[in-house]
Amino acid sequence: MNHPTLLSTINIGPHALSHRVVMAPLTRMRSEPGDLPGALMAEYYSQRATDGGLIISEATVVSTTGNGYLGSPGLYNDAQIPGWKVITEAVHAKGGRIFLQLFHAGRQSHSDMQPGGAQPVAPSAVEYDGVAYTANGWVPSTPHRALSEAEVEGLIEDFRSAAQRGLEAGFDGVEIHGANGYLIDQFLQDGSNQRTDAYGGTIAKRSRFLLDITRAIVSVWGSERVAVRLGPSGNFGGMKDSNPEALFVYVAEQLAPMKLAYLHLIEPRVLGNSIDETKDQNPVAAQLIRKHYDGVIIAAGGFDAASAEQILQAGDADLVAFGRDFIANPDLPERIRHNLPLNAYDRDTFYGGTEVGFTDYPFYQATA
Repeated sequence: MNHPTLLSTINIGPHALSHRVVMAPLTRMRSEPGDLPGALMAEYYSQRATDGGLIISEATVVSTTGNGYLGSPGLYNDAQIPGWKVITEAVHAKGGRIFLQLFHAGRQSHSDMQPGGAQPVAPSAVEYDGVAYTANGWVPSTPHRALSEAEVEGLIEDFRSAAQRGLEAGFDGVEIHGANGYLIDQFLQDGSNQRTDAYGGTIAKRSRFLLDITRAIVSVWGSERVAVRLGPSGNFGGMKDSNPEALFVYVAEQLAPMKLAYLHLIEPRVLGNSIDETKDQNPVAAQLIRKHYDGVIIAAGGFDAASAEQILQAGDADLVAFGRDFIANPDLPERIRHNLPLNAYDRDTFYGGTEVGFTDYPFYQATA
């Protein structure tokens, strides 16, 4: 076997996995009106489920104010539960496990996507030149406003409520999205958080939003079925911090005693939703955080099977998440196991659209 560690067993919380090839959370924007998961999404996830494999769902909106990408699914109301239940049952029918990734886009949004055409919300009102995806396609984000402290506490409850719905929908766990310049990341980093209340200022105060959300979701799920995703080197979405190493080491040290299912780290080669091919694959994020976090770590960031095996053998991570290759290869773990060639991915069909570039990638047997 060319990838003995990548294809070996591991436990995350109560779940026994038969391999360490994780399907990364991938924004695909194919939900139906009302942010409802539909039959097309169920087929997509079912195709990529493997016996003993782990799937992390695409980023799922926790609040009516939380969407920045038309077509992203939600779990902010009960009507969205049945569609997700079809998906979790399809994954379980193949022996797979699926975690629900929850997020709020924060300032990465547009007034067209906000209730009543209101301003998007964020920790602080600071200049930002990002984009959102609306009915008019990719457009500049509209100016945002700072949340009140009471609203922050309301959003923590939104995360908890969405996690509760995820339990009812049959997920196996929850991953809290604290990366990619979304709302939690906006609170963490001082380039976007200029608050002076309980949720801003010191590293401890800026980390409070994430830690409060984590504790709230643990109250529903138990710690061993809750996970967090971080991007310690990420600058997507205009992110910047005056001392990122101190910030993310502190967060890791606060999360470690909680004994979570895993900590999911994005390596610096990832630039938002693309890969910088000029950067090497040295595991900067995992290498740093491993010194401060003794739990299970998933690494993500443009890995192939060989580099995934390398980081696992080095001990900097315990599992590796694959994105673009899982989009194009629904049978990716089997292709890795048998050293089969991979389908090429079509970047033009990553976001939004139909079954084209979504559920029509062939399994290897279909092309043999």
